[in-house]
Amino acid sequence: MTKLDDFLQPLSQGVWEVEVPKEEVTEPLGDEWLKSDINVPSPDTVASYRKGRYHVHETENEWRVHLDRYDPKKNPLLHLIDDAPLLLMISDTFITLISDIRRKEFKDTKKVLEEQKREWHLLVLGGIFLVMFGFHIIFHPFDTFLGIFSFIIPALISVLGLVMIFEPFRNRKPEIFTWTDVFRGFGVFFAGIVAFDLPLQLWVTFLMAVLGLWMLASALMLLMRVKKGRSAVPEGFISRMIIALISLPLSVYMFIEPVTIIGILLITLGFITSLIGLLLFVNGIRLWRVMKRQINL
Repeated sequence: MTKLDDFLQPLSQGVWEVEVPKEEVTEPLGDEWLKSDINVPSPDTVASYRKGRYHVHETENEWRVHLDRYDPKKNPLLHLIDDAPLLLMISDTFITLISDIRRKEFKDTKKVLEEQKREWHLLVLGGIFLVMFGFHIIFHPFDTFLGIFSFIIPALISVLGLVMIFEPFRNRKPEIFTWTDVFRGFGVFFAGIVAFDLPLQLWVTFLMAVLGLWMLASALMLLMRVKKGRSAVPEGFISRMIIALISLPLSVYMFIEPVTIIGILLITLGFITSLIGLLLFVNGIRLWRVMKRQINL
């Protein structure tokens, strides 16, 4: 009987990632492995789990495990700075989306066809909508920014506050009901109302401060590791050095030309949105072709 943990020893010896075929792991993941919903995008990943600093990406045929430098539960800020630099997340998102679009396999099973026989047109229509919306962001980045920060974010904050207000009453469980949660919900709700009237310049300053400090801290930490040599950067010496060298001047430029950076970020968001739409569209067409092939058999 073998567990995934039995194959992780190389990670403590400087190996960046181990790939373990699923057939070699006979035991299911233990309770200490917690599902991770927020991750740096990775091609072919169907689910991700964490156990302390261990981070595993589950694919169809194998487990891919690497060792983060910081446990996101104990050191969330350092984990974000060192393990997930902003440029890394953006680049890996593009790589993953392009990889998924180019992937040609599609499960050809009766179960999938029965469950998704009416889904292909939703994928196609949803994909077309996202592609068009992505192009709208690309060609109108500042209008999109204005809409996001003057309406969408305040509205989401207000809705979150309402959910927090009514959730204790909806549960109807005296043992978990607290007025503190209700008052906290009112606080969030009124914060959302106030956010509708916040000047756009304040949003710009806040966003640039957060992203700029994130990129600057990531660049400095990566350069410190690069200075120690390749052994200190097992995840990729050259790639991390390039990320650091680009992030450093870019973080400074954010405070000099924030409008230009916002335009670049929104255009990038537009491309990502269009790629997601293209992925949905391609998968919808693939599903339609599989169903058509089954009908003709």
